[in-house]
Amino acid sequence: MNKKADFEEIGRKYNISPITARIIRNRNVVDDQEIERFIKGDRNSLFDPHLLFGMDEGCKLIKEAIDGGVRIRVIGDYDVDGICASHVLFVGLTKLGGNVDVAIPHRVRDGYGLNENMIKEAHEDKVDLIVTCDNGIAAKEPVALAKELGMKVVVTDHHEVPFEMEGEEKKETLPPADAVIDPKQANCNYPQEGICGAVVAMKVIQALNEAFGSPVRSDELLDELLPFAALATVCDVMELLGENRVIVKEGLRLLRSKPCKGIDALMRVNSLDKKSLNAYHLGFVIGPSLNATGRLDSAMRAFDLLKAENDADAAVLAGELKSLNDSRKSMTLDGTKKAMEIIEKEGYDKDKVLVVYLPECHESLAGIIAGRIRETYNKPTFILTDGEEGLKGSGRSIEEYNMFEAMCEVRDIFTKFGGHKLAAGLSVPAGKQDELRQRLNEKCTLTEDDFYKKISIDMMLPISYAGESLARELDMLEPFGVGNPKPLFAGKDIKFINMKRMGADGKYGKYTILDEQGKAREAVFFGDADDFDRHIKEKGNVSNITYELGLNTFRGITKAQIIIENYC
Repeated sequence: MNKKADFEEIGRKYNISPITARIIRNRNVVDDQEIERFIKGDRNSLFDPHLLFGMDEGCKLIKEAIDGGVRIRVIGDYDVDGICASHVLFVGLTKLGGNVDVAIPHRVRDGYGLNENMIKEAHEDKVDLIVTCDNGIAAKEPVALAKELGMKVVVTDHHEVPFEMEGEEKKETLPPADAVIDPKQANCNYPQEGICGAVVAMKVIQALNEAFGSPVRSDELLDELLPFAALATVCDVMELLGENRVIVKEGLRLLRSKPCKGIDALMRVNSLDKKSLNAYHLGFVIGPSLNATGRLDSAMRAFDLLKAENDADAAVLAGELKSLNDSRKSMTLDGTKKAMEIIEKEGYDKDKVLVVYLPECHESLAGIIAGRIRETYNKPTFILTDGEEGLKGSGRSIEEYNMFEAMCEVRDIFTKFGGHKLAAGLSVPAGKQDELRQRLNEKCTLTEDDFYKKISIDMMLPISYAGESLARELDMLEPFGVGNPKPLFAGKDIKFINMKRMGADGKYGKYTILDEQGKAREAVFFGDADDFDRHIKEKGNVSNITYELGLNTFRGITKAQIIIENYC
C-alpha cells in the first residue's frame, strides 16, 4: 500500500497519529470530506436518497398505491440481504399505511428472484403493485408478464445490470418495470455504487416518508431501519468505506443498545455479548444463522424472526435458526472435502476457472462451498449441483476476475444467471457442466501471477511503536471488513525468546518477543503453531512477521497484544 501524503499534517488536523493517518490514506480515503466522514461520520453524513436514479418515479408509484389502498407485495430474496431488504420495506410501508405483504422465493422450488409462478400468484391474490428488493434487475420476462397481467412493478435492486454487446459497446437490458432503482444503472449518479439491496430499500422508505410529509420522524425511522441495512451490508460483503462504513457503524451502535426482539434472541442463543458486538459477529454468526433458513428450509422463517413481537416467539425461532445453521456447517464441511477430492483427482487444479459438479450437494450450499474452494486455490470457482430442472450453482471469484462479465460472455449456455463481480448464481441445462468449464476457461485471461495470494501491509512498524495507545487509537477505524481491513504491519528480524501453547488443546502459540530496545512483548499466533515453532527454530529464533495490533484484557488488566498473521 503505502500511499503518499503528508501524514504529519493529516495527523495534526484530525488529532490522530501519523501512523493512523497513513492507514486511512491506504484505504484510498483522500480528500478532507472523505477523511472527515471516515473519522467522524454519522447518520448526518448519509447521502440523499433522491440521488438514486428512478427514486422519484418509484416513490410516486408506491405513494399512489398506498393512497389508493391497493394491495402491495414485496418480493425479496432468500439471503440475508434479501431478507433484511424485505423487512425494511415491510416495516416502512406498513408505518406509512400500506396494505403490504411479503413473498420470498423458495430456493429449491422457485430459484433466485422473480419468476413467472410468483407473478401468477400475485395476480391471483389481486396484487396491484409489486416492489422487488435485492432482485429484479435481471427479471426481464417475469416483469413483462406482470405488466401483461395489469400489475405495476417497481424494481429496487443493487446487482449488475445485464447487458448485450453491440459491436464494442455494452447495451444495458433493463426489465420493463414502471420504475427501476438500482445504483448500477449507467445513468445513476449515486455517490456510492456498491451499496446492498437493504440500503436501497432503506433509501426508498426515507424518500417515501418525505413524500408523505414525514409522518414518521426521520431519526426514529433510521433507528428502526439502520440495523438491518448494516447487517445486510456486512453479509453481502460490501466495501466498508464511505457511506457503507457509516451505516455499519451506526447500525452496530443501535444493535448493541436496542436490537429488535429477533436479533436479540439470535444473539442470546449464539452466546454473543451485545455490548461487544462487531462486524465479524454480523458476518460470521448472525448472518449465517439467518441464511441457514433460506438454504435448508424457507427464508420466511428468518423474516418472521425479524418481525417477532414477543420474546417467546423470538426465542423459539432463534433456536430453530441456530439448529439449522449447525446442520449447514456439517454439510458444508462434507461438500468442501468432496469438491477438493474431485479437483485433485480430475486435475482441475490446473484450470484457471474451477467448475466442479457435486450431484449430491444440497444446492443451497453451493455458494458457501465455492467460497471455501476459492479461498483454498485462490481461483474463481463455480459449484454445480442437481436442481429440479437441470443444474443449479453458485460462483465466487477473486478480485482479478469479474465473474458477472465473464458469464455474460457465455450467456447462451445459461437458462438463468445473475450476480456481480465477485459472486453469482446460475442455472444451466443438465449435462452442460463440462461445456461450461471449457468455455469459461477458454475465454479466461488470468495469468499465473493472478493466482498468488497477495498480502498487503499498511507499513513497516517497529514493535516498540505497537503499544496500548496506538491499539486504542486503531479502534476508531472500526468497523473492519472488505475495503477497510484490520491494519496489518510488518516487523523485521523479530527475536523470539520464549514459546508456550495456549487454548484447550494447545493448538495456538503464545510467544515472548523482544522489541528494538530489548523490551519483552507478548505475541500470539492462531495458525498452525507446530509449523510456526519449527520455522522459528530453523531461523535461529529470529523471524520476519506481519502482525495486527489489538487489546487483550485478562483479570482486569488490559494490554496491547501483537497478533502474528504471516511469517517468513
